[in-house]
Amino acid sequence: MYDFRRLRERMVSEQLESRGIRDERVLDAMRRVPREEFVRQSTRRNAYEDHPLPIDEGQTISQPYIVALTLQAAQLAETDCVLDVGTGSGYAAAVAAELAGRVISIERHPELAAAAESVLKRLGCDRVTVIVGDGTLGYPDLAPFDAIVAAAAGPRIPAPWVHQLAVGGRIVMPIGDSRFGQALTRATKSSDGALRRENLGAVAFVPLIGEYGVSDRS
Repeated sequence: MYDFRRLRERMVSEQLESRGIRDERVLDAMRRVPREEFVRQSTRRNAYEDHPLPIDEGQTISQPYIVALTLQAAQLAETDCVLDVGTGSGYAAAVAAELAGRVISIERHPELAAAAESVLKRLGCDRVTVIVGDGTLGYPDLAPFDAIVAAAAGPRIPAPWVHQLAVGGRIVMPIGDSRFGQALTRATKSSDGALRRENLGAVAFVPLIGEYGVSDRS
């Protein structure tokens, strides 16, 4: 039997705090959300290791550090409405829900969306709404968003996200491709609609599939 609470604490100290994650709200959220519930039964023992893990549909659950880095960069407030693109396992949405008022999470694979929704419901994550669709189109019905975070890399920031982002809002996503490298990027929207961009470092993500991402090669 694994002591997942102890493993979470060790993850926070050894993988997050030691690598520069300083936002106490993010650290506390990572302590609270049981990552082992979002992975395959066969990999539960590896849930808190410092690397991605495979899930269904050829996707992965991001390593804990990347989830923490992305959400720290998003600078979420308790009343924020967040668009989470690429639900995957639902883990990042669950952590974001510990920090924000509402999370709209979009997943293009219906099977993944259903599985994530089931886990989130079981854990009582009622601030997360999971939607099946093309995440690159955003979700205009509930815009504007205070933050948009993505778990997939595109060649550029999708135009619909810019339109749906509130003034002062933040987009955090990896930009680039596997051939030339990707950079985790934060873009903050100013009052004139322009984006101020910051490079947060090199990362490696699956491609952002959709109308404003890259074509579906499946």
